[in-house]
Amino acid sequence: IQLAETAEKNGQHTKEADRLLMDGLFTTLTNVNFDNEAIKEFTGRVQKEKEKIGKDEISVVSLWEGANDIVSLRSTLLFGLKGMAAYAHHAMNLGFENNAVTNWFYKGLCEINREHSVEEWIELIMEFGRINFQCMELLDHANTSSFGTPTPVKVQTDIKKGPFIVVSGHDLKDLSQLLEQTKGKGINIYTHSEMLPAHGYPELHKYEHLAGNFGTAWQSQQKEFENIPAPVLFTTNCLMPQRPSYRDRVYTTSVVGYEGLMHITGDKDGKKDFSPLIQKSLELGGYEHDRSMSGING
Repeated sequence: IQLAETAEKNGQHTKEADRLLMDGLFTTLTNVNFDNEAIKEFTGRVQKEKEKIGKDEISVVSLWEGANDIVSLRSTLLFGLKGMAAYAHHAMNLGFENNAVTNWFYKGLCEINREHSVEEWIELIMEFGRINFQCMELLDHANTSSFGTPTPVKVQTDIKKGPFIVVSGHDLKDLSQLLEQTKGKGINIYTHSEMLPAHGYPELHKYEHLAGNFGTAWQSQQKEFENIPAPVLFTTNCLMPQRPSYRDRVYTTSVVGYEGLMHITGDKDGKKDFSPLIQKSLELGGYEHDRSMSGING
């Protein structure tokens, strides 16, 4: 909020500030980042950018300040912005932005830090809803422009013998890079949970080693990943505390974090080296025989 207020006051919307606002909101969504050191480092980046834009000290209104209706309405707008940040984050990763959407992160955070009547809060939330719809259109355009228009396809839920990698979350660009880097290496790639729709995009479906989907919903991961003989990559949210039997093979990237896990970072263009996952997959070797998910879950 302080970064948004400072940028608004001084008229300086930098690209770094844009990214920090979106990723900061996304990082604080449920099941995204549990790594205190990573959050501390991110907070330092926010403070550094704020000082670069201007050193004005901005007082921040408590989220819980005011009558119950006011607290509820203020929270509704803040939580809505967190959700929109996830959409904008993925679109930006693919090189797509919408100025109206980006500008509303500044406006929304500034308005959260100001006093409003119930009627004014409702009007702000309605305005946000219209902007959020534009953000959803932006992400759809980013995904289809990058990977084609999705069509229904059959997705295998059984797991083939041999090395494999499971990819969870929502970031199609991360999945695309992993598919390209594992091509011809004898490693199958399986989506997990909310990554399932990736199979419908032609530019992802074309990879023959995108072999199917592993498991069911994200909240079942602790049971379904028990003793999994393969690495798991979390590209966005859905991460839960890991059981000892598979903790050493869970990797995070982007805004995801958990203390003790290996984190894959990208360069300034978003390119990532997934060699650690590839090596881990070959080391673990996968299942010795084809397995059905019913057998794995049982």
